[in-house]
Amino acid sequence: MDNTDLLSGYLLTCAAISLSVLFWFTTMKDQLFAAPIAQLGDFCFDEKVVEVFPDMIQRSVPGYSNILSAIGMMTARFAQPGSNLYDLGCSLGAATQMMRRNITHADCQIIGVDNSAPMVERCRQHLATYKSAVAVEIRQADIQAVEIENASVVVLNFTLQFIEPAERITLLRRIYAGLRPGGILILSEKFRFDDAEVSDLLVELHLDFKRANGYSELEISQKRTLLENVLRADSVDNHKQRLQDAGFEHIDLWFQCFNFGSIVAIKDKGAVA
Repeated sequence: MDNTDLLSGYLLTCAAISLSVLFWFTTMKDQLFAAPIAQLGDFCFDEKVVEVFPDMIQRSVPGYSNILSAIGMMTARFAQPGSNLYDLGCSLGAATQMMRRNITHADCQIIGVDNSAPMVERCRQHLATYKSAVAVEIRQADIQAVEIENASVVVLNFTLQFIEPAERITLLRRIYAGLRPGGILILSEKFRFDDAEVSDLLVELHLDFKRANGYSELEISQKRTLLENVLRADSVDNHKQRLQDAGFEHIDLWFQCFNFGSIVAIKDKGAVA
């Protein structure tokens, strides 16, 4: 068996694990917006969303399982002995679980943070059912107030987009400062595009993706209205520039599917700790 066969086998295994992590959660079908809602406010991660969240994100975010798989693969590569790993905006713990499965150093610790009490409660329940030598602490807190220290891996999986744009650079600078040399930030986001032709194409492809996954025009419209005041997407170029401004020396887009994707930002091995 050559290296290509080994890599293909590993990728297939990771993909299967990421899907099993998604379906490991007890979930209901997302029908929150199937009926007309008289007064649409802002989207929030409340008890109703928690109940359907795994189904919602799998049917709404193209490439989500691929991103989870790669988070596991990059954790295996970048986790350093005796370090902390952070999942900022951990929701129900899918990324946390992929990190946990791929850490080979027993003296590492994962710290998952989310500001939604229902998310945190359910996340703790899920993680308690999986036994591992890797310690995990789930905190209910504002990720902007959490101290990042002695970190080798930090994950922001569709989280930064919910933070006020002017406040994002401060968080990224704190992450860079708290990373060990050689540490990595995995930043997954919904993107916007400055080219109107490209933007229209990718938005329509995303809508087709949701339609193919069973969402009606009413569901798509109502959820978009709820999200428009709380999810503020950036362009890939804006993300890269902000990460550079935060101090990261090695930055690039590693995955994109329609208007969703993921960027890696690595602190140079020669950087000051």
